[in-house]
Amino acid sequence: MSDIWDKLYNEAKQVQDGRNISEYIEAGGVAAAILSSSGRIYTGVCVDTCSTLGICAERNAIFNMITNGENEISKVIAIMPDGKSGAPCGACRELMVQLMPGNYNAIEIMLDYENKKVITLGELTPEWWI
Repeated sequence: MSDIWDKLYNEAKQVQDGRNISEYIEAGGVAAAILSSSGRIYTGVCVDTCSTLGICAERNAIFNMITNGENEISKVIAIMPDGKSGAPCGACRELMVQLMPGNYNAIEIMLDYENKKVITLGELTPEWWI
């Protein structure tokens, strides 16, 4: 297994820092790192609000990537509050599919960092609804 996953894990852990922003907003419980097709790493944290205004860490990292002029994802890792990795939620999967409709199925997702289990977004989302 490539040590790029270790780098992605460590980049996500560096920004995680779960904390209360206000009495209505928590941030950083989950952190994500994305490797773009150019080889740059983008990070993001979840922002949970008392309404639907929050955002997942993966989408935050994707928007960071888009803000910086890129739009192709190679690898994604999300770190949960317990330090383990996990699969992106449906909304994050949908955004990745819409971002890369022709080749989303090749995006690699670190499903289980401890056991180095990697799957593709195509395996997680085999049939896109459109």
